Amino acid sequence: MIHKEKEEELALSLRKQGFSYVEILKRVPVAKSTLSLWLRSVGLSKKQKQRLTEKKLSSMQRGWTKWRNQRIDLTEKIKKTARRDVRKISERELWLIGIALYWAEGTKQKEHSTGKGVLFNNSDPAMIQVFLKWLRDVIKVQEDEIVFEVYVHENHKNNTKRFLDYWAHIANVDVGRLRIYFKKNKIKTNRKNIGDKYYGLLRVGVKKSSILNRKITGWTEGIVDNIAGSSNGRTEAFEAFYRGPNPCPATHYE
Repeated sequence: MIHKEKEEELALSLRKQGFSYVEILKRVPVAKSTLSLWLRSVGLSKKQKQRLTEKKLSSMQRGWTKWRNQRIDLTEKIKKTARRDVRKISERELWLIGIALYWAEGTKQKEHSTGKGVLFNNSDPAMIQVFLKWLRDVIKVQEDEIVFEVYVHENHKNNTKRFLDYWAHIANVDVGRLRIYFKKNKIKTNRKNIGDKYYGLLRVGVKKSSILNRKITGWTEGIVDNIAGSSNGRTEAFEAFYRGPNPCPATHYE
């Protein structure tokens, strides 16, 4: 065991060499308060302070990396378990999923504009594929009735081929079936899908589909009616919120 005087002497020597408190305590096993008392008069050079700062930042980085990896592992475990919960999706379930997707992302018919066809816009490739599966396999829309338009910002004109190839692959169609349009508005600087991650968005349309759009409106209202008429009952607040001041049921379009 090192004598107290020797311990203090060693601690002072190590500190003058630029060692941190944690590093010193590994070699001089005393209370941190004691060490602080011994070293309070020891000044550090700029280089020594820089070393300690870098070491502290490095330690924080290791801690952050470890936490991040733990979070990623936990997220993957949760997702893996959740994916098994879905199991096989029936045609009826896919039908309802497609209606909900269109409700969220599709172009709706309005009272003043009742001739709008089916238009679905999104930049999420997985969502596009699910919607196309719904159109092709559940709604039975003929392939030649489906049209595809790619929208990208005009400062990406040099990457036209990359965008077309990407969305053709996602939609499982020939590149020749896609038309591309360039938007003139500025890209928001806080967007994450920029650079190599940017592919614009794909608009999926169906020719002469105003009747289908009206059906989707009716299906959407059917979902709302069923949920509102569940065990909780239809409330006046829900009815007022959904219908609004000018009720517009699906039969209005017929």
